[in-house]
Amino acid sequence: MRVTVVPYDPTWPERFEVVRAALVEALADVPHLGIEHVGSTSVPGLAAKPVIDVDVVVAAGHLDAAIEAMAVAGYEHLGDLGVEGRHAFRASTEDELAAITRNVYVCVEGALSLRNHLAVRDTLRADPELRAAYAAVKLQLAGQELADMGDYIEGKSEVLQRVLAASGLTEAERDAILAVNRKPGS
Repeated sequence: MRVTVVPYDPTWPERFEVVRAALVEALADVPHLGIEHVGSTSVPGLAAKPVIDVDVVVAAGHLDAAIEAMAVAGYEHLGDLGVEGRHAFRASTEDELAAITRNVYVCVEGALSLRNHLAVRDTLRADPELRAAYAAVKLQLAGQELADMGDYIEGKSEVLQRVLAASGLTEAERDAILAVNRKPGS
């Protein structure tokens, strides 16, 4: 398989805002602490897969209500996919935002998965050298035939460890993130 990585698109923040507004409406009865644009599309100037990544942040006590509200809004709950404190959702292909390809996660406040997303975003926004290194790896991987998405994720692990080290996450936190990003048997 090949992964599509494209040059930065200045409409990505606008697309996020459209998704964010719909999520605010869907979660109107659920206390949430924020809706964050994360992933490479949230970093100005960074080449990325053209997929908007969104983290909905909730307190642990509101997780079930958020999951239920997302289902009512037409999102399919995929579970935590092995990532503690983060629940993944697939958008309906028939919803009014179907033209905006997106990954939506409901994350528990303070979860390492959320801190990982925010740390990567904030560090890449602030550090042009790391941003360029990360882009180079992503583009190199996009030019290869990969067995699956796991190869792409694992292929970025080394540069992401540098990004996370620069972000201030501890070595133990970085090791835990690396373990999640490793393919079984690696």
